Amino acid sequence: MVALAAALIPQAASAQGISVLASHKSPFNCGKTFYANNWYPGHNPSGSLDWQDYGGDDIDGETVRATASGTAYFYDAGSTSYGKWVEVRHGDGTRTRYAHLATMVRSAGSSLSVGQGTAIGTVGSTGGSGAPHLHYEQRTSTGAMDTSPTVDGVTVSLGQKKAITSTNTCGSNPHTPEEVCGSGYSVIDSAGLTGGRTYLLYNSGNGNNCVVTLKTTNLGSPSSMSAFLEPQGESRTTDSGSYGYYAGPVRRDAAGQCVKWGGSVGSSSFTSPFEHCD
Repeated sequence: MVALAAALIPQAASAQGISVLASHKSPFNCGKTFYANNWYPGHNPSGSLDWQDYGGDDIDGETVRATASGTAYFYDAGSTSYGKWVEVRHGDGTRTRYAHLATMVRSAGSSLSVGQGTAIGTVGSTGGSGAPHLHYEQRTSTGAMDTSPTVDGVTVSLGQKKAITSTNTCGSNPHTPEEVCGSGYSVIDSAGLTGGRTYLLYNSGNGNNCVVTLKTTNLGSPSSMSAFLEPQGESRTTDSGSYGYYAGPVRRDAAGQCVKWGGSVGSSSFTSPFEHCD
């Protein structure tokens, strides 16, 4: 049961506000099935879903993914309320919330631009939670709760509990360059490859650059890939091999230095000049 502050108790949602929330995917990896429990009465706020174990599949520690694109904001309420939680604010003004997380991909107070399927954390039991599960909300642009949220085309009304199989990230790379490089890194450049894309990221907190190459085709099937990073005047560091989703991360301290960077997917490759010198 989720213990939330009274300020978070929602208004009733309008039908017009609910309609914009219909394209959301499940917050889990492609093919994963978990119960979405919209239990009633007594759940606070009413209309939120508790994602729970299904069959023999334990939800504890599962990767949590954004159900639609937007900007993710990261919070930590400690041992109360939501515990570690994320709110994704979508382009149409609607919002989704993901609570009781064990870990988050950014520290509290940070934000991250996310696509549908971007990893934002893992399932846990932080805050006012009695057992590992994911507390999930869909809110309209006015902040009101959608009390019959639709996820992956399945509507879960008050009092219902349904097993939902995720199609999130199916047919697309489930990883992002920010996720692979880690907390504090932001994309500053990228280059397209046949079958993928290579990215250059920078962490202003520690002065490190990071390069990662992500596939866009042949996902999950190991094939030749690489990512490299070379600060000017220093040796090149390369990660190459047969990978299913990405090569890298390659991280180097390059504050105030020009860098040469790039990568490859199969025979398609990119090498930059020395650049990004500040």
